[in-house]
Amino acid sequence: MASSQGPVSTTASTCTPETARGRHTFKISGYSLHKGLGAGKFIRSATFYVGGHGWSIRYYPDGHTGKDGSKDFICVYLELMAEKGCCAAAAVVRAVYDLRLVDQLTEESKVIFKPVTPRAFSGESPAWGSRWFMRRTELEASTYLREDRIVIECNVTVIVAKPEGEPQAIGEVQAPPSDLSADFGKLLQIGESADVVFKVQDETFRAHRIVLAVRSPVFKAELYGPLKDNKNSGIILVEDIHPVVFKALLHFMYTDSLPAMHDLDGDENKEIIKHLFVAADRYGMERMKLVCASILSKRLDVESVSDTLALADRHSCSKLKDTCIQFIISSNSMDEVVASRGYKELKRVCPAATVELWEQASKSQKIVYAEQRERVVDELD
Repeated sequence: MASSQGPVSTTASTCTPETARGRHTFKISGYSLHKGLGAGKFIRSATFYVGGHGWSIRYYPDGHTGKDGSKDFICVYLELMAEKGCCAAAAVVRAVYDLRLVDQLTEESKVIFKPVTPRAFSGESPAWGSRWFMRRTELEASTYLREDRIVIECNVTVIVAKPEGEPQAIGEVQAPPSDLSADFGKLLQIGESADVVFKVQDETFRAHRIVLAVRSPVFKAELYGPLKDNKNSGIILVEDIHPVVFKALLHFMYTDSLPAMHDLDGDENKEIIKHLFVAADRYGMERMKLVCASILSKRLDVESVSDTLALADRHSCSKLKDTCIQFIISSNSMDEVVASRGYKELKRVCPAATVELWEQASKSQKIVYAEQRERVVDELD
């Protein structure tokens, strides 16, 4: 008699690599002045962040070494950085990248070096690139070099480690992603059952006391603390904040995200983010403050970095302050930063931050010299 067989259990699992992408542009002025730095000595870009890791571009004006035929070439590497600019930690980070030069007549970038397979960056191998990136004579005769300046561009795709998912039964109903933030956003937009009204300049905003109190310790004190009786009737007047900023602040309180700002250009967007950073600090919203700090840290430039450093210092954001300082001391534009209007204002309003900047710059320079000296000794050995 044939034995009966039960139904076959069928399951499936997936493996989809997650990636994070980023791009960094490294502008190197004074090309002719960097020649003669010495083989094996490099200039490092500011640290930029992709996939939760810090990266920088190394530029060797006189080649990587004088022993492998690379002395007639400029050399460019991508380096995995640790938090404070030292060699990377022991963890292995896999990434795909390319290194480009920007044509300064057309402003188009061209891939000069791109590995075929992903590279594993680690403490033992923190930097990968090309020793024969471009022959120096070829570079100097090209439109990549103009007004004694070259521009290197690097595109990085980090392969993010992803935990293995549980196998799913074929035909199993998948739950949709959470739409809680969208529902709370609608609650704010519709204003149903709102029990508090704010007046900001000529605009009014309706909201819900309990939501604001849960999200902000400052609002909790204002709406439910000792001063609550003064807040229960009439309209609450909010001063020293723009209506657009207050509206975005409420949006974050309800949805835990900043509103889209597609209608603003780059400078306007940056200014709004600065005002939101200040508002987040004012109302004790630490996550929103760090979200704004993260955005500002990715938009640093020579003209604005001093202003951003002063802002970080005034509002006690050590992470943003450290990033600004590292940007200044890691770039080749220290003189331009010092000559900027923002730096003069920084000295006036935040002298302590200015002192810290120069202390870090001095310490960083000593580290670079020590690394270069150690590298030269190793090569001689």
